Amino acid sequence: MRLRKKWWARPELEETKFVITNPRDFKGKWNKEFNNDKPIYLELGCGKGRFISRSAAKDREVNYIGVDLKDEVLISAKRTVETEFEEQGISKDEMHVRLIPMDISFIDEVFDENEVDRIHLNFSTPWPKSKHNKRRLSHPRFLEKYKKFLKKGSEIWLKTDNEEFFNDSVEYFKECGFTLEYVTYDLHTSDFEGNIVTEYEEKFSNMDMNIMLLICRY
Repeated sequence: MRLRKKWWARPELEETKFVITNPRDFKGKWNKEFNNDKPIYLELGCGKGRFISRSAAKDREVNYIGVDLKDEVLISAKRTVETEFEEQGISKDEMHVRLIPMDISFIDEVFDENEVDRIHLNFSTPWPKSKHNKRRLSHPRFLEKYKKFLKKGSEIWLKTDNEEFFNDSVEYFKECGFTLEYVTYDLHTSDFEGNIVTEYEEKFSNMDMNIMLLICRY
């Protein structure tokens, strides 16, 4: 479904200190931006922000960066983060989340070598037609970009409801030299602990669809 343009969204994003509209200027400087040396976890396609807001509120020893293209989506993420932090009693001075409005195709222009400790791919578009497979965020075309800034030993976590996309992603990771650490085709009945349910995850689970998770190591 096409999102209706929200002309007020970009001005609000630009006025928000934890929204970075010039991310290329921070390449190699993200820990300086956070003013600490804590690990950086990156969510590509952060959507409306439930995952990144709850993850950050739960773990204050990690810096979180969320990326999405549409202002209309990112404005919701921005407000979700603010609401979650307020409810958890986390002050603005402790804000360890940054949001970036940008095309993920250029993500390797934003982070320097060994700058990111983990990537989360939550319900990214599966692009089922073979001619569109290269647009998948788990495709080798993207994995090679991630390898430019991932630390050795870092992880990529992928969640989806689409089994074909999941199976193809398993092969993509193997092809690009990643080691599979954890794979489940039914996350909610597995032994995995600490799962944070995203908006799409809740929707698909309510439709009795299995949620799949894989964790791989670089």
